[in-house]
Amino acid sequence: MGFLLEGVWRDDAPNTDAHGRFVRQASRYHNWITPDGAPGPAGEGGFPAAAGRYHLYVSLACPWAHRTLIFRKLKRLDDVISVSVVDPVMGAEGWVFSKPDAVEGKTRLSDIYLIANPDYTGRVTVPVLWDKERRTIVSNESSEIIRMLNSAFAAFTPDHTDYYPPALRGEIDTVNAKIYETVNNGVYRAGFAGSQEAYEEAFRGLFETLDEMEERLSRQHYLAGSALTEADWRFFTTLVRFDAVYYIHFKCNLRRIADYPNLSNYLRDLYQVPGVAETVNMDHIKTHYYASHRKLNPRGIVPIGPLLDFDAPHDRARFNRADAAE
Repeated sequence: MGFLLEGVWRDDAPNTDAHGRFVRQASRYHNWITPDGAPGPAGEGGFPAAAGRYHLYVSLACPWAHRTLIFRKLKRLDDVISVSVVDPVMGAEGWVFSKPDAVEGKTRLSDIYLIANPDYTGRVTVPVLWDKERRTIVSNESSEIIRMLNSAFAAFTPDHTDYYPPALRGEIDTVNAKIYETVNNGVYRAGFAGSQEAYEEAFRGLFETLDEMEERLSRQHYLAGSALTEADWRFFTTLVRFDAVYYIHFKCNLRRIADYPNLSNYLRDLYQVPGVAETVNMDHIKTHYYASHRKLNPRGIVPIGPLLDFDAPHDRARFNRADAAE
């Protein structure tokens, strides 16, 4: 992946440290949309919730962008926040559009970043939450965008489900931190490791957490208990890609998610939540990883398999019956 240096597109920058560990750059934009435009937890104010004002730039392949599409769907914000999708293959120019995007008429995502800041330095990543009125980036941090979608647009949606309820925030934050480091980012730390030591470190941490979550989900419906929360959706976007991509492409091959009884049933349960399947595009997912990462897959051949049936029955309803019986 290339980057912008003071507004100029440059070749790929190193993404590993001196020990070969993959290092993910921090997101640069941390403004918040709030109901009245007041400043949020970070950044500046002036971004009031409004229908039609904001736009998401996403990749259907990217797990971080996928989170935002799920929340847009769950919160029934399709007609409130518009979306542009980049092409699945990332080449020498980074994320690009097959035709000029409908908002700014650009063919490269880097040009969107340059509208916000002509001297921008850093990675050009998805998702991007764009303010069409101010022509700037509100946020490019997915974990913060999903919380905005969860609560800031309450006046514009009939769905008032809270995926970050106050009573569970401590537990959600703890689970998020564990899963982010060892699973969400852990598969990348394994796949892009620059040394055997770094790979094995990431690999062990990944499967220790998967084993831990398998045990946790043997005794409760969701990660934070009986309530479906943001922690589950943050986990889901890695799980749904795991057997098709990370198991092979990133050498995370100790076990598939299909080999875990509870994780595999849990994955199908989440996939079958109304609207979620519409956000999963396995063609984009496989094409992006296998055709873009030529250092890992030099010929760019995209595998046909594996055969995945996320619509198959699952056993998670047993927890609903148990809760009703208490």
